[in-house]
Amino acid sequence: MDVNNGVVCRIVAGLWSVGLVVPLCAGDPLESVQQAAGEWAKVRAETVRLESDWAWQKVLMESTRDALQERVKQLEEKRAALEAKTAGERREAEELAGRRQEMVGEAAAAAQQLQELDARLVRMRPWLPPRLSVALELPYRSLAAPALPLGERMQHTMAILNRCLHFNRTLTHGEEAIAVPGGEGRLLEVVYWGLSNGYALDRTAGTAYLGAPAAEGWVWTAAPELAAAVGRLLAVCADKTAPEYVELALRVSDPTALNPQP
Repeated sequence: MDVNNGVVCRIVAGLWSVGLVVPLCAGDPLESVQQAAGEWAKVRAETVRLESDWAWQKVLMESTRDALQERVKQLEEKRAALEAKTAGERREAEELAGRRQEMVGEAAAAAQQLQELDARLVRMRPWLPPRLSVALELPYRSLAAPALPLGERMQHTMAILNRCLHFNRTLTHGEEAIAVPGGEGRLLEVVYWGLSNGYALDRTAGTAYLGAPAAEGWVWTAAPELAAAVGRLLAVCADKTAPEYVELALRVSDPTALNPQP
């Protein structure tokens, strides 16, 4: 065996060892063997390059993995701290939500009660003293609006109640046009004793009228026997004479009969 044949055999053995099967025959020319050796060298160089790339990429990925794990750990600790910090706030928010729900229900119940109270006030109006009923025209007209906001409805309702309460605690006097029995409206001197009774004096005719709630509403009834006493009462109210006790008749009515439920 000459030197060339020995070299060829070693190359063939090397190619066989790396898994490259090269069909060589005793009669193949040297050029084929050299070409196979070049291919093997390229494969070996590519293998070395891939192994080198994988080595540094592996290190990079391991470093990235460690950094991500550390970041995940920090975020989990931060989340745990935030959960502990906001636990009380969440409970407070839940309590506020429950309280808000209760308030919504209470507001609905209050609105229903206010509607019922307004209906009773409207039914009560015919039995109010005419002077007071006229003075309450604006709030009564406002209550008639079905779309009136709850706050405004409460304001007008309280205005009516407070005005009635004040009227009921005082003596109110002045001139007023009233419909006398058997005649048209006339301008007379009138004094009201709260919400229950009123007295009117017709000085020209020398007669008096007693006003009080009745089944059909507020009515005036002729009471000529009260003319002198009503005249003295009006003089006291107008500070035209010294204060004195004045005895006057009263008409007592059953309030449950005057304002029947619907």
